[in-house]
Amino acid sequence: MYAKAYIEITNICNMRCSFCHGHHRPPRRMSLAEFSHILDALSGVTEYVYYHLMGEPLTHPELPEFLRLAAARGFKSVITTNGCLLPARGQELIAAGVHKVNISLHAFEEGSEADFEGYIGGAADFAARAAEAGVIISLRLWNRGCDGGRNGRIEEMLRARLPGQWQENTRGVRIRERLHLEWGERFAWPDAEAPLQGEAVSCYGLKDHFGILCDGTVVPCCLDSEGGIPLGNVFAGDLGEILASPRAEAMRRGFSCRKASEELCRRCGYAQRFVK
Repeated sequence: MYAKAYIEITNICNMRCSFCHGHHRPPRRMSLAEFSHILDALSGVTEYVYYHLMGEPLTHPELPEFLRLAAARGFKSVITTNGCLLPARGQELIAAGVHKVNISLHAFEEGSEADFEGYIGGAADFAARAAEAGVIISLRLWNRGCDGGRNGRIEEMLRARLPGQWQENTRGVRIRERLHLEWGERFAWPDAEAPLQGEAVSCYGLKDHFGILCDGTVVPCCLDSEGGIPLGNVFAGDLGEILASPRAEAMRRGFSCRKASEELCRRCGYAQRFVK
């Protein structure tokens, strides 16, 4: 069993954030029938389905149907969003039975003061409603040292809107039940043109998770934004055989002894977190 599988239901995004690697693939949205096929393939493989690699899942018009279908099949759905569309679509997520929502508050980088206050206010209002309804909420600020001082202001705004215990822990702050603020560092995505990061490489890819791009391509981790390490296609082959392929097994063996069998992995800044 894997801890989770990342399903990219769309590679289309409504923002162009500086911290995001982006991609050069044709824009695409997964159909409900394709998603259903993937859920069939994931039966017995994982319990948790995450709805992104690239793209903003809330831009997919059929997202509530995806969530309801996954819940009916016994999966727990986790959404990661930039939060801009939560005022318009947040209630749909709650009603459709989403398990957890991660809101990347570090996504707001440009715009007017009113836009900024409206963005934070909209995210906070959704977070309060969703947590009350039983949804786990993680408000993310994964840009420590790169925020230009804005993170402190965001926290002040959240404290004013979200009363609670605000207990600090190793990952951030527990605001109250099911509601958290999570700190993190900005990281360098794997890229074929990025500098080599060193000989020692370790990763949780193919250990506790893998990804499926919106065209069905199976990739080893949630950061393979371009499908640089295609293991197979879930629409054309058996997922179990794809995950047990010689290429996938070579990656697992390599990571077990802190060596990367793939060039792209040697150019991943995020993977360096696991060798320190």
